[in-house]
Amino acid sequence: MKRLTTDEAFREAVASEGLTIAVFKTTWCKDCHFIDPFMPDLERHYEGKVTFIELDRDDLPDLCSELNILGIPSFIAFRESKELVRFVSKLRKSREEIEEFVDRAIQVSDALAQK
Repeated sequence: MKRLTTDEAFREAVASEGLTIAVFKTTWCKDCHFIDPFMPDLERHYEGKVTFIELDRDDLPDLCSELNILGIPSFIAFRESKELVRFVSKLRKSREEIEEFVDRAIQVSDALAQK
């Protein structure tokens, strides 16, 4: 997963015509570390359909405030700079829940692309 460290890099990444999922994390978040082992496999599974980017909430506080990122890890799907759906919860996120979110993001993105 490509890690972005500037607002500009984030805005450029989500401006793409394709589906981009931004994963907001921090180094001190236990639930963020919980997803680390299976995320590379998940990225391979969705290769060609989704681009995943990672951002550290503590490195980009203004951007995260603008996007209302409160809980971490948070997943937000973008297409052409527009937020499509987000997955935020207080509970630890399982691989299955993340896959359900990604599948839903693909459905929403595909539906908008057909309009």
